[in-house]
Amino acid sequence: MFVVKAVGLLSGGLDSALATRIMQRLGFDVTALNFFSPFCTCTSKSHGCKNEAKRLAEELGMKVRVEFMGQEYIDLVRNPKFGYGKNINPCIDCRIMIFRRAKQVMEEIGASFIFTGEVVGQRPMSQRSTAMELIDRESGLSGLVVRPMCAQLLPPTIPEKEGIIDRGKMLAIQGRSRKEQIRVAKEDFGMTENLCSSGGCLLTDPHFAGRMRDLIDNDKSAGVKDARLLRVGRHFRLDSDLKVIVGRNHEENNKLEKMAGQDDFFFYPASGDAKGALTVAKGSFGKEAVEKIVRIAARYCKGANGGPVRIRYRRKSDDTSWVMSATPASEKSLESWRI
Repeated sequence: MFVVKAVGLLSGGLDSALATRIMQRLGFDVTALNFFSPFCTCTSKSHGCKNEAKRLAEELGMKVRVEFMGQEYIDLVRNPKFGYGKNINPCIDCRIMIFRRAKQVMEEIGASFIFTGEVVGQRPMSQRSTAMELIDRESGLSGLVVRPMCAQLLPPTIPEKEGIIDRGKMLAIQGRSRKEQIRVAKEDFGMTENLCSSGGCLLTDPHFAGRMRDLIDNDKSAGVKDARLLRVGRHFRLDSDLKVIVGRNHEENNKLEKMAGQDDFFFYPASGDAKGALTVAKGSFGKEAVEKIVRIAARYCKGANGGPVRIRYRRKSDDTSWVMSATPASEKSLESWRI
């Protein structure tokens, strides 16, 4: 018996999990695709959307491909064709990139269509019906993107018109509430786990978006490692060629030490009288800038009581070090530099 193949975009959240179960129940041979980027908020090694996608694929006996959107995605954020959402989130361009890759996989495995867990009106930028049409067209998938969660509210797709899919067995959910999805999950599929939404994107967070904007505005060669560093520590911009990052706790100090580039400089307390965070300086700087960085490092030392602090500094790749004494930077100065 011939079984129709389909490619499903499986984020690991409730909507895509339900869409996948619906398509499997209709008898399709599903290959799941999971995408993640440096900006995913749900990337735990033991949990997170990627792991939820793998778990569901294993439970349902599906093949799953996990793909990382790296430097290509950084470049997209720098200059999206269709602009940003409320912050620096290029949601439409992001979906187009994902759909184009899904189209490649669809053609590679001989699938007839792709499907997603999208719901009309759930996300303000990319899940409007007009935006969906645009994304499908730009990705070369017009008529070939099935949205089981809201299919009855959208024009019939090619698989529906050709009778490959029974349109009446798909849903008509819309809006931001997930009450109906939870009801369907429990009553139709007996699901008691994974009843939450998928993970979000840091680019929609105003604070993180400010850091990302600063990065792409000042570093034309910024890559994945630079984007990941935005998650760690306190960030300060001293000039267009110099950024300073200060760890907030022991765990972040360790992360900064590992993630810093070989040419970056470390600043830390030189004496046993004060304890403080690791401060990392990225970029080029002279004596005047060193004084500012030392003052920043001194500000986050304990035991100094506002007095001068001796700060040692060196290049990560070099054991040669220097020591400078300085009083902690004022809150006014920190705020003028803070990203």
